[in-house]
Amino acid sequence: MTYPWWTIIPFATMLAGIAIFPLLPSLAHHWEKRAVQLGLALLLGIPVAMGVWMFDDPWRVGHAVYEYAQFISLLLALFIVSGGLFLKGDIEATPRNNTIFLAVGGVIASFVGTTGAAMLLIRPLLNTNQERRHRVHTVLFAIFIVANCGGLLTPLGDPPLFLGLLRGVPFTWTFGLWPQWLFVGALMLFTYYALDRRIYASEDPAAVAFDRTHIEPLGVRGKINFLWFAVIIAAVAFAPSMDLHAIEAGHAAPMDWIPTRELIMLGAAGASMLTTPKAVRYVDNEFDWGPIAEVGALFIGIFLTMIPALEFLGQKAPSLPLNEITFFLFTGGLSSVLDNAPTYATFYEMASQMPVPPGVELIGTTPPVPETFLISISLGAVFCGALTYIGNGPNFMVKSVAESRGVAMPSFGVYVLRSMQYLAPTLLAMMLIMIADHWLAWSAGGVVVAWIVARGVGNIRRASRSPEPLPVEADPEEAPEPA
Repeated sequence: MTYPWWTIIPFATMLAGIAIFPLLPSLAHHWEKRAVQLGLALLLGIPVAMGVWMFDDPWRVGHAVYEYAQFISLLLALFIVSGGLFLKGDIEATPRNNTIFLAVGGVIASFVGTTGAAMLLIRPLLNTNQERRHRVHTVLFAIFIVANCGGLLTPLGDPPLFLGLLRGVPFTWTFGLWPQWLFVGALMLFTYYALDRRIYASEDPAAVAFDRTHIEPLGVRGKINFLWFAVIIAAVAFAPSMDLHAIEAGHAAPMDWIPTRELIMLGAAGASMLTTPKAVRYVDNEFDWGPIAEVGALFIGIFLTMIPALEFLGQKAPSLPLNEITFFLFTGGLSSVLDNAPTYATFYEMASQMPVPPGVELIGTTPPVPETFLISISLGAVFCGALTYIGNGPNFMVKSVAESRGVAMPSFGVYVLRSMQYLAPTLLAMMLIMIADHWLAWSAGGVVVAWIVARGVGNIRRASRSPEPLPVEADPEEAPEPA
């Protein structure tokens, strides 16, 4: 079946609803209700699924629903287990300490997954900064660094890379992406440190003094959940899931019908609920089901309405000018508005149909792709999932957890502006220096890096000039940039 352009309207409407409804005073209160969010998702998603089922291929709907089930099972398990871990104590919320928090999260994200790392660190990060008035920028950079960019080094780090593992990409292949991981991570951490220095200087001196004098050593409660984290990680790495391809082809073995991986993960989540003291989960962590409920409600609509969007993209693929740069741009751009896992899978399949450049190694087995293209696809899917709230599942979860703690997070549109302001320049520099293969691109990348560093140095210098405090209601990101 050929998908006309208008079949992407439900998906565009879904994105528009997520972006616009929270901004409209008459609808914002209603939009906060999970029933309203789920209602919109099903109102748009079910007709699309029915149309694909009747006029194209029912298996497309089956694969989308099962991918959603796999997606939400992993997020739910990690959300529950991380909710049973509490990092007690209260260290001083200085720019240095906050930067160390984000750096640790960026490292462990590749080994416990971006969802696990984000859910593990967002609560203690908010607890540490509870005395500070301005916390929005810290949560935003947690999404950038911990919930996305940090997950590049292993297939466990981010769902797109796990799909690559299932297609035969060696487990250790992503280790070779460490230069890009380090480049982006270092620039983003420096950008955050400099910005937080400026904002920290505008905090209420009384609150800063209170924070400095109320220090409690860090410690961990609910340590049994480290075991359940290990079980989930092992399940993702080694346990099989239901094999829909074998079922569709009619030669499925009995075990192909059993979602072993998801059962193990949900079993670990259930064990976490039973073995974690209620005081740790519900008192210390103030655990609330709202964040995962919001993700579950919205993403069922996203997974269903994006079926035609992905198919339409596949139809247009032969006419696209695909190379290392455009693979990064197309994969990254679509990963920011589609879920990055199916976007990765789509461009992986497209890359497998491309001619192999001279001297380039083939990676993967089902089917193999040129390595230079796979690098661009992997970088685009992982890094650019942070450009919007819906590019990667943990983004909305971090947002919801922060809002449940009283942080007034930006709307969809304002978040995009912030990601363009802070994350996009770093990704542009990385693309020009580490993907492009021309001295002009390298020179332009160097200019972008110099601008990022100069902006950070300007923020640090401004912090030493005792700026006037920002208004309580102000988003600290609205503070004027240094001259």
